[in-house]
Amino acid sequence: MTTLEGRIALVTGASRGIGYWTALALARQGAHVIAVARTTGGLEELDDAIQAEGGSATLVPMDLTDMPAIDRLGSAINDRWGKLDILVANAGVLGTISPVGHVEAKVFDKVMAVNVTATWRLIRSVEPLMVKSDAGRALILSSGVAHSARAFWGPYAASKAAVETLARVWAAETEKTQLTVNSIDPGATRTAMRAQAMPGENPDTLPHPSEVAAKLVPLCAPACTQTGKLFRVAESRFFDYRLPE
Repeated sequence: MTTLEGRIALVTGASRGIGYWTALALARQGAHVIAVARTTGGLEELDDAIQAEGGSATLVPMDLTDMPAIDRLGSAINDRWGKLDILVANAGVLGTISPVGHVEAKVFDKVMAVNVTATWRLIRSVEPLMVKSDAGRALILSSGVAHSARAFWGPYAASKAAVETLARVWAAETEKTQLTVNSIDPGATRTAMRAQAMPGENPDTLPHPSEVAAKLVPLCAPACTQTGKLFRVAESRFFDYRLPE
């Protein structure tokens, strides 16, 4: 059992899917969860679930394309807690599954804004708080398509390749601190995004997001000291990055 008593955790995209279940799992282990999402109703359901199990949360209804709001979030965390122990950068959008040349500009721009620019802005906002922790742990959600470059997944695949690179750079820059930074490939999971991408797929054949969350919680604990790596949930282990062959 991973004990996170007294630790402060920030989870984005916390109103549903992997974000919701990870936030709940962290709270179950004693962390105070700062839950960020656009959907107020989903956040309130999460809060009810956390409180029902004796946990605590702070709800932050926010659109991550509001970049100044991300800056204010970091400032608010500093004013209240003075540090941040855990970051789970989970929020993301799929865009459209279509040939690269057919993607609308506004769709491409939104995918990059939510998946890449907001993640960078979040890193910039919380890094000073995470290095104050005795064991800061950052998990950046990625995807297998960041490496497979699957046909028709252009904007999403490119965005996840970009955030993995940001995570690797951040890990390299902070390797002499108590902060660790790793990317997460959750694999195919029973989420609304997966259903959007693969409408003909039977969701019952996929792992529930709570199963993914159960594997992420130990990575948020002080005992996990790996950094700059990719954790594939399906294999339950870390992988090293390699140069092209």
